Amino acid sequence: MEEDTIVDQPPLFSKKKFTPKVSEKPPPVIENPQPNEPLEVEKSCDPESYTLSFSDLGLADWATRTCKELGMKKPTQVQHHCIPRILAGQDVLGLAQTGSGKTAAFALPIFNRLAENPYGVFALVITPTRELGYQLAEQFRALGASLHLRCAVVVGGMDMITQAQALMQHPHVVIATPGRIKVLLEQNPDIPSVFSKTKFLVLDEADRVLDVGFEEELSAIFQYLPKDRQTLLFSATMTENLQTLLEVSANKAYFYEQYEGFKTVESLKQQYVFVPKNVKDVYLLHILSKMEDMGVRSAIIFVSTCRSCHLLSLLLEELEQPAVGLHSHKSQALRLSALHRFKSGQTPILLATDVASRGLDIPTVDLVINYDIPRYARDYVHRVGRTARAGRGGLAVSFVTQIDVDLIHEIEAVVGKQLDKFECKENDVLAEITKATPLLYGISVYKAKRIATMKMDDGFEQKAEERKAQKLKTLSEKGLVKEKTRKRRRSKSASAEESK
Repeated sequence: MEEDTIVDQPPLFSKKKFTPKVSEKPPPVIENPQPNEPLEVEKSCDPESYTLSFSDLGLADWATRTCKELGMKKPTQVQHHCIPRILAGQDVLGLAQTGSGKTAAFALPIFNRLAENPYGVFALVITPTRELGYQLAEQFRALGASLHLRCAVVVGGMDMITQAQALMQHPHVVIATPGRIKVLLEQNPDIPSVFSKTKFLVLDEADRVLDVGFEEELSAIFQYLPKDRQTLLFSATMTENLQTLLEVSANKAYFYEQYEGFKTVESLKQQYVFVPKNVKDVYLLHILSKMEDMGVRSAIIFVSTCRSCHLLSLLLEELEQPAVGLHSHKSQALRLSALHRFKSGQTPILLATDVASRGLDIPTVDLVINYDIPRYARDYVHRVGRTARAGRGGLAVSFVTQIDVDLIHEIEAVVGKQLDKFECKENDVLAEITKATPLLYGISVYKAKRIATMKMDDGFEQKAEERKAQKLKTLSEKGLVKEKTRKRRRSKSASAEESK
């Protein structure tokens, strides 16, 4: 391999010898077990191949009652297969589609063990984005309500003194982004002892967390955790780093794969509209104006850059279209405020970069628009996975310009599905260009765009350049600039190979 991995020094999976714990109820029977193999792999593609209830998985009565109260009628596939394994003490890697219930698959067995011997910090959960960290905390508090769960969120952009004080209170669960928890562990001598008895390490959205950019942070974090912990990795997509971890794992890790390759759920309608590049915003506004007729409660619009996100936000603001923007150039307070307004229904439209493509679970999202087509198929899968979750329906519409044709064909090949054409009458859309209807389409759009562009001169460009320079400096100090470039090339090559 061209680059080092993070699997040896220190190891990700714990080095303890696997000794199954006695459970009141046996785990489901595994077909074709291979006891002589260092890695146990199980795949499942049949959603009707299981009929167990939560009470059959070995969970305590209070946990099954919680599931019932939260409307969780029966386990999903990933929950059915992974919960008993975690309860039995195994390290687990669960690979399953977006919206398949992965959070509950690791949270419930952790809480089940916590209830037997409650103390903090019992579990450390690492997540790639700040927004996902706060959402996980909400889900954890709901699932652990009867335990009076104490959960701390430790992410960048917030006051470190307050976060250190929260950790010193020994919460049951700590949810953190890699960079911030590393800084706290290294700079505050009182913090490492807080994690001296941690039983679980969880990497949520593991493919992103194990990206080369987080290698240094994770290596530092692992040094402060007990070696006899359980390690749980959950992801919607398989990557080279995850595969390498499985191959070299010294512990008998259990790998559950719900499907092969990048797949999307059947309840998701995936469509495209061919759009001239210079009128993408006109098409966008046309579709947004039809949200009520389409029965869409809320929508997420994905763009490729922070600049595009900010510019579109200013454009919609000029057109008095209620929307909030979410991107990494915003302060954490503004990001949380935007997400709160969207999740609470105050604003029906969220403009976002891929910072919002992972893990966010907002039931009212009925529509995802790819304003810019993502470069890689796995990013497409994560984006459209923000709708049609937990068995609900949803619609994903991708704007395809003349330069995006090859990208969309590659995505179709990788996900194994051809996108349908979105019914959008071009003449109706373009006719709006000649109308001077105030604050709607056409000339007013162009006028609003000019105003929005002028407002971009409020220092955004300078801030963007400063952030870019700082990021390049950080990567350079880690020796990862060229390495990351090679990784991107391999990722693109792998996607092309998978599509053959």
